[in-house]
Amino acid sequence: MSTADPTPAVGLTTISRTVASLAVGVVHTLERAVVGEGRMRTARGNAWEAVCADRARADRRAELDRLVAELAAARAAARRQREEQPVS
Repeated sequence: MSTADPTPAVGLTTISRTVASLAVGVVHTLERAVVGEGRMRTARGNAWEAVCADRARADRRAELDRLVAELAAARAAARRQREEQPVS
């Protein structure tokens, strides 16, 4: 036979979890009241924002790569021009 206590003991961790759960509920309700139902953050919204941020970052990186390539080409052209000039 089992000698387990049918009523679980209420400990510090149980109280902490309860308080945290209630706090999350209050924050969630407050967010709905302040922000509005249509503007609440969702996992889908967060994912879309992350996708947009990744795309913007990739665009900035591509622009920087293009500028570096232009500078390298200009430097190479200037070097070729100096090498082609006759020495006086």
